[in-house]
Amino acid sequence: MSYIIKGETGDWELVIGLEVHAQVISNAKLFSGAATAFGADANTQVSFVDAGFPGMLPTINSVCVEQAVRTGLGLKAKINKRSVFARKNYFYADLPQGYQISQFDLPIVGEGEIILDLPDGTSRTVGIERLHLEQDAGKSVHDQHPSKSFIDLNRSGVALMEIVSKPDMRTPEEAGAYLRKLRAILRYLETCDGNMDEGSMRCDVNVSVRKAGEPYRTRCEIKNVNSVRFVMQAIEIEAKRHVEVYESGGDIVQETRLFDPNRGETRSMRSKEHAHDYRYFPDPDLLPLEFDDAFVEAIRVTLPELPDEKKARFVETYGMTGYDAGVLVMEKETAAYFEEAAKGRDGKQVANWLITTLFGGLNKKGLSITESPISPAQLGQLVDLVNDNTISGRLAKDVFEIMLEEGKDPAVIVEERGMKQVTDTGAIEAACDAVIAANPDKAQDVRDGKEKLIAWFIGQVMKATQGKANPGMLQEILKKKLLG
Repeated sequence: MSYIIKGETGDWELVIGLEVHAQVISNAKLFSGAATAFGADANTQVSFVDAGFPGMLPTINSVCVEQAVRTGLGLKAKINKRSVFARKNYFYADLPQGYQISQFDLPIVGEGEIILDLPDGTSRTVGIERLHLEQDAGKSVHDQHPSKSFIDLNRSGVALMEIVSKPDMRTPEEAGAYLRKLRAILRYLETCDGNMDEGSMRCDVNVSVRKAGEPYRTRCEIKNVNSVRFVMQAIEIEAKRHVEVYESGGDIVQETRLFDPNRGETRSMRSKEHAHDYRYFPDPDLLPLEFDDAFVEAIRVTLPELPDEKKARFVETYGMTGYDAGVLVMEKETAAYFEEAAKGRDGKQVANWLITTLFGGLNKKGLSITESPISPAQLGQLVDLVNDNTISGRLAKDVFEIMLEEGKDPAVIVEERGMKQVTDTGAIEAACDAVIAANPDKAQDVRDGKEKLIAWFIGQVMKATQGKANPGMLQEILKKKLLG
């Protein structure tokens, strides 16, 4: 499905490609032994190599290579057993070498794919163009002094995987789904933590528009967008700008832009560089990176069950919808919580409690699934109490709220607060008789054909029994007493 922008000259189609920079999970940097911990004091994790000292030679970190191959396998991509590191030459104050060691025409990973799970239940495949390894630059800090900028090189040399999609996405929602799915895969693989707020996953967004059936038009790149929500907003705003420029008789200039979420606009940063502007050439200090099939297979056999495979298993094993399964597998911690809670139980029932009730409760408290006051075993126990008629579904929601606040086992809460469901026929009949006797006019209306009023009687009896009457028994007893 395409995102159609209505213009004065007709409909415009949106074309999106994403370049994601994912920081590799590794204790050391790509070409040095310096640490990579987040949040360290400025310039405390910098080697001579990272600082660009003359004569310092880079040495490849094999763990970073393994992580890149692992990610490529997770993306169902071609693994190139021979790749080359190149120097990408440009000047930044926080790039002490005067160049970035990256990969150009021979990356470590080639074409792959990601399957998007869309909200309407459909799926869509987005192609991966390539994944290459490169070192990160440092960081310029502009808010510490009124007239000076400071340089922090802690990030300089940290290993990045640049994952480049094909221009296959057509809506902001697809771009959001792509980022969430890619982040899930990286987290399952444990090759990147995906924390966009810490900068360990950053996104450059390529946007263009065209009329239906046209070839691609000029694109602009929106640099370093750091949240899924901002990516979606930036795409929508930039696409509308393109349409306005074209329809006013202008042309789009290929350039790099920045997104300002406070003003809701993109603004020009610099003209877009081309490959020849960077004067790429193979790094003379690094040999080509070569490995064999055995190296790749040794990594392949360690891959975990990834989101797509886990989703298919959940649908098959528990009989749930593809949408529900997709929600559960998006974070591996959520999938693990569900599987533990669902042991020996109806998976669809547990999934419903997890998705519709627990997620909502945790969101209100600002908690993640790993911080949940309700353990998987406790959620499973709550489902058991409903199924064995100890409590009704209505009472279960009250029990759940208490569990969320106090973290107690549901059976303990039910016992302490006298919340057991009333299944004694005599007690329910007595409550029904009292309500019918107090409302003879409404009882006669039911007998005269207004059977919908039975629901009103059910509510009154539930209120009289503090919600403890078994709903099924109550409905049957009322029908017999009111309709004969």
